[in-house]
Amino acid sequence: MVNICGIDEAGRGPVIGPLVICGVMVKEEKIGKLKDIKVKDSKLLSSKQREDLFDKIKKIADKILIIEIQPKEIDEALESDSLNLNWLEAVKTAEILNKLKPNKAIIDCPSPNIKKYEEYLRNLLDNKNLEILLRHNAEVYEVVAAASILAKVTRDREIEKLQKKYGNFGPGYPSNPITQKFLKENWDKYPGLFRKTWVSWKNHNNMKNQKKIEEF
Repeated sequence: MVNICGIDEAGRGPVIGPLVICGVMVKEEKIGKLKDIKVKDSKLLSSKQREDLFDKIKKIADKILIIEIQPKEIDEALESDSLNLNWLEAVKTAEILNKLKPNKAIIDCPSPNIKKYEEYLRNLLDNKNLEILLRHNAEVYEVVAAASILAKVTRDREIEKLQKKYGNFGPGYPSNPITQKFLKENWDKYPGLFRKTWVSWKNHNNMKNQKKIEEF
């Protein structure tokens, strides 16, 4: 009986809110059930479709682990000498695999250098001989697509909670006009909401510091 774990993330690029990484483990013979409910890459589905699939996937899966990485942890990783965003994802991916203990893992690789990423990841695994398939756009595999849906819905729900607390800031991506406006007006408020290592946040901080120098 082969247990396959698919891993994917949501929220890698936003300046606001968490990065969510999800592992979905199913027995190989149940992959067909994911096909039956028409699981596919979360980016190809509407918000309603993702929400409809969320509970269906949870019923089919044998084990699930979802990890939310908050902005503070992302910033600490990027400011350290030993981590970057890819390595932070690898650390969390290893945590998922070490807890779920699958026979095989299919992972959407965040790094352009798949070989180097796999070496880094394997060093963090309890099972050094785990069968791993790392590739870009791994959502073509239903088990990874399922993970992408759970990760995306989890992040969307978290964003909804944050917006109720802080107001409408859009999807949190720096390119979005609503997010840009919110960032401009609130960048120095709300500790823990923003990723302060993002250029879009740093630009506002640098402008403030520049004004202080000019005043001096």
